[in-house]
Amino acid sequence: MTLTRISILASLTLLLLFVGGCAVSPVTQRTGLVTLNGQPMTLLGNSAQVGEIAPTFKAVANNMTVFHFRPGHGKVWILSSVPSLDTPVCSLETRHFNLVASTLGKDVGIITISMDLPFAQKRWCGDKGVKNIMTLSDYRFHSFAKAYGVLMKQNGLLARQVVVVGKNGKIVYMQLVPNIAHPPHYAPVLAAARRAAAIPYNQ
Repeated sequence: MTLTRISILASLTLLLLFVGGCAVSPVTQRTGLVTLNGQPMTLLGNSAQVGEIAPTFKAVANNMTVFHFRPGHGKVWILSSVPSLDTPVCSLETRHFNLVASTLGKDVGIITISMDLPFAQKRWCGDKGVKNIMTLSDYRFHSFAKAYGVLMKQNGLLARQVVVVGKNGKIVYMQLVPNIAHPPHYAPVLAAARRAAAIPYNQ
């Protein structure tokens, strides 16, 4: 399945985003940060920042339960947002994180978030043998998209970004990939996660 076909479906939900009632606050629009197939993309929402407490969010797990992400509590997290698992680069990226997950230790968890439906994510994980990381769908609440500012206005999908959250809940590393068609640089992500895992929870 191509990003074009996926984006057509995802964009149908875009009008529901950031609407909290009759009064709608202006949505921050950020440009000049990412491109897709050579076209500039507009990101909606404010970006989280290194040094800040990672925003909480809720998303739907593969079994249709609601997962609430709350940073801190002595665990390091790698949060990887991708446009769709059913595309080559996103598939490769997520399988790579699944492969290296066992080398990071029990104090590091990895979550991949996309707008794919939970059924599609479950099927994809089964097909690819992905068992060491969690995949979450932002299709229902758009909570991650809002909190981390990675929603692409033009297609309703999430931009490619990796965030590392330390044991104290603060963001220690962020990488927004400028070209959505390219994977992230893995080495600095894994290095940041390993450094964060070595730091005691109370520091």
